[in-house]
Amino acid sequence: MLTERQRMILHAIVDDYIRSAEPVGSRSISKRGDVGFSPATIRNEMADLEELGFLEQPHTSAGRVPSTKGYRYYVDHLLGKSEVNEHDVDLIRSLVTEKMNQMEQVIQHTATILSNLTNYTSILLGPETFSTSLKHFGLVPLDASSAVAIIVTNTGHVENRTITIPAGIRMDEMEKVVAILNAKLVGVPFVRLRSKLYSEVGQELERHVDHYEQILQVLDQALESEEEHRIFLGGTTNMLTQPEFKDVDKVKTILDLLEETPTILKMFSGIPSGIQVRIGTENDHKAISNCSIITATYAIDGQSLGTIGILGPTRMEYGKVISLLDIISKDMAIQLSRWYK
Repeated sequence: MLTERQRMILHAIVDDYIRSAEPVGSRSISKRGDVGFSPATIRNEMADLEELGFLEQPHTSAGRVPSTKGYRYYVDHLLGKSEVNEHDVDLIRSLVTEKMNQMEQVIQHTATILSNLTNYTSILLGPETFSTSLKHFGLVPLDASSAVAIIVTNTGHVENRTITIPAGIRMDEMEKVVAILNAKLVGVPFVRLRSKLYSEVGQELERHVDHYEQILQVLDQALESEEEHRIFLGGTTNMLTQPEFKDVDKVKTILDLLEETPTILKMFSGIPSGIQVRIGTENDHKAISNCSIITATYAIDGQSLGTIGILGPTRMEYGKVISLLDIISKDMAIQLSRWYK
């Protein structure tokens, strides 16, 4: 447990290092108006913070820099709410609400804007299902207990899935089911199919078909979308502008990583909702062990549509990035809900 003085000094060191990218000494901290301790007192506390693992000393005569543990404590316990420039907020919101022809355009432009505002690399993931809707649902019987469900999307994609017909359900009942599905679900985006299935379609089935609960379960499996993710990048070369990445080979490994779609998908899989911060060695991949990734998810009706991520050095402006991601993820969710309701 850190003392209040140690917390104050750690906060000042992280802030100074984020701004200057240079090891921070006790004298520079003592000159800050918000600290008020002598250089000798600060040196002693810095030595204790280093021993506790919150700071590191790159060279014997140099000042200190935050460790991964120090950054983590800063993000979890010391970081206050950061004010975002009103011009930046207006720019983001005008982009999200702009009526473009395809949602892909909004996402790609968002990636570019975020990378420009932060000077880091932006990574946006989103399933194509939010722009894909059901065009037709068909059913071809194979025998008394199985059939092939034919799913056609508005993009022309056709998928065949074998389904099992529950015992006691006649095929003429399933024909009624197909008619109801096409009447209620054609033109509905895949991200909303499940909620429509259990509300409007469920009520209709209950009125006209026996064993409707079992049929709903079968339809739920048949209409489950296999989301195809697209990755949109912005500012991939922004790493070159950061002082800690003057080593070209180090930057090359990061740029190579950004070209590996399966690796990025794995890195972003299973990310909890809300804002998440992964610092330095908390990232699984060695190429970004000196980087931090801040992510935010966006969703409709509790269904996650995608993730927005910012990749930068561990010396990242955490407050600014967190505030920007919080704003844009919420705005995207609101706008998507308007488009598809």
